[in-house]
Amino acid sequence: MMNARQYEESLRKLNLNVYMFGERITNVVDNPIIRPSMNAVALTYELAHHPKSEAIMTATSHLSGQKINRFTHIHQSVDDLVKKSKMGRLLGSHTGCCFQRCVGMDALNALSMTTFDIDRKYGTEYHPRFLKYLAFVQENDLTCDGAMTDPKGDRSLPPHQQHDPDLYLRVVEEKPDGIVVRGAKAHQTGAVNSHEIIVMPTISMRQEDKDYAVSFALPSDTDGITYIMGRQSCDTRKLEGKTFDVGNVRYGGHEALVVFDNVFVPWERVFMFKEYDFAGQLVEQFASYHRQSYACKVGVGDVLIGAAQTIAEFNGVSKVSHIRDKIIEMNQLNETLYCGCIACAAEGHPEPSGTYYVNTLLANVHKQNVTRFPYEIARLAQDIAGGLMVTLPSEKDLLSPEVGKWVRKYYQTSPNVPLESRLRILRLIENLTLGTAAVGYLTESMHGAGSPQAQRIMISRQVNMDGKKKLAQKLCGITEGD
Repeated sequence: MMNARQYEESLRKLNLNVYMFGERITNVVDNPIIRPSMNAVALTYELAHHPKSEAIMTATSHLSGQKINRFTHIHQSVDDLVKKSKMGRLLGSHTGCCFQRCVGMDALNALSMTTFDIDRKYGTEYHPRFLKYLAFVQENDLTCDGAMTDPKGDRSLPPHQQHDPDLYLRVVEEKPDGIVVRGAKAHQTGAVNSHEIIVMPTISMRQEDKDYAVSFALPSDTDGITYIMGRQSCDTRKLEGKTFDVGNVRYGGHEALVVFDNVFVPWERVFMFKEYDFAGQLVEQFASYHRQSYACKVGVGDVLIGAAQTIAEFNGVSKVSHIRDKIIEMNQLNETLYCGCIACAAEGHPEPSGTYYVNTLLANVHKQNVTRFPYEIARLAQDIAGGLMVTLPSEKDLLSPEVGKWVRKYYQTSPNVPLESRLRILRLIENLTLGTAAVGYLTESMHGAGSPQAQRIMISRQVNMDGKKKLAQKLCGITEGD
C-alpha cells in the first residue's frame, strides 16, 4: 500500500491535460486551489497505515489474500459494508470535506456484479477481464475516478435523439484492438487526483441507444482526455496563502468536466460494449452503493456541530437553553443519517458474483435523508454562529497597521477567548455552509449519487406495498374478494 508521500509523488508522474480559469495547469499537485483536494485524498493513504484506523481503512483482498486499502476492495461480507460506512464517517470528520475516493470504490464493486451477470447471459469475458484490472488497481493502490454523469443535453430526449450525439458519451468506432469513444462526464469529483478513470453509462437504455451502453477504464492521462476544473464559491481565497479566511486551512475538494475527444480504449479495458439491457442494472447498483457512501456527510456533520458548539462557547452563549437545544437537534439529525448508512450495510447480502450488496431500499432512504438533514444542520449552525460569519473583515484587515486595532477591539468577546480563534471558527462555519466545502457538504448532499427524485423512484419500487396492504387488511377483517 502507498503512503501519503508516495501517493503525491505518483500524481507528479502523470501528464494530465487540465484547464482552470481558461489556462492550462502544468503543475496540478502544487496548485494552491487544487492542492487541498489532493491533501484530502492523501489522508486516505495515510490513515491506512495508522494503528488506530487501519482496521477500518484496510481489508484483505479476495484475489491475492494481501492487505489492501479498503478503497480498492470488493465487499466480501456484511462486516465489509459496515466498515465502509465507518470509514466514510471517519474520513469526513478528519477532512471536513469530500475525500474523493468513494466513487471509484463504488464503481469497482458495481462492475464486479454487473460484469458477472453479463457473462452469465451472453457468454462474454467481461468478468475475468475486470478481475485482472481489479488486481492491477489493488497491487498499485490506485485512486480511481468513477465517471457516470453525462451532460445529458435535453433531458426529455434519450441519448440517440439528442441534437448533438456527444451529449452522452458513446462509441464512435470499433477496431480490432479496441474502441474509440467521444463525449464527456460532468461533476467529476477528485478527477485530477486520480490515477484511473472508470466510465459507466448514466441511465437505463434501449436498443436504439446501444452505442452509449459502454463501460471501460483508462489511465487518467490518456491522450484525448481533457479536464476543465469547476469553480467553487470563495475558491480564489486559496491563492492568498495559508490564511484563516479559507476556513478549512488544509483540506478541500474539486469537481471537473472530463472531455473524451476520440479516445482509444483497448479491449482489455472494456467491461461493457453495447449490452444496453445491463446499463440500468449497472446504474442502479452503483447508485445504491454510492448512496450508502454518504456516511461521509455524517463525518462532516461532526465537524460542523463541533464548530457550532465552539462558537457558542466563544460567544458566551453555550449554556443558553435554545442554543443547547439546537445543538441537540443537530446531533439528532446527524446520528439519524448514521443510522441509515449502517442499516443498509447491516442488511446487505451476497449477489451471484459473491460481492456483498447493500439493501437498496435502505440505501435510498438514507440518501433521501442526506438531501435534507445537512441543510437543517447548516441552518442551525448559521443561526448559532451569528451574522459575523458573513460580515467578518479579512485576515489582512486584522493584520493591518491602520485598522487592525479596531478589528481586535470590536470583535473581541471574553478576554479568555483568543480573537484569532474566534475568527478562525467563524470562517470554518462559513466554509462548510457557504464556501468551497459547501459544494461537498450541501450541494453534494442534494445532487450527489443522483437527484432526490431518483431516490424517491427507487424507494417506490423497493417498498412492498402489497405486503403492507395485506397486513392492514388482515387486522381489520378484510378478506380476499371483499
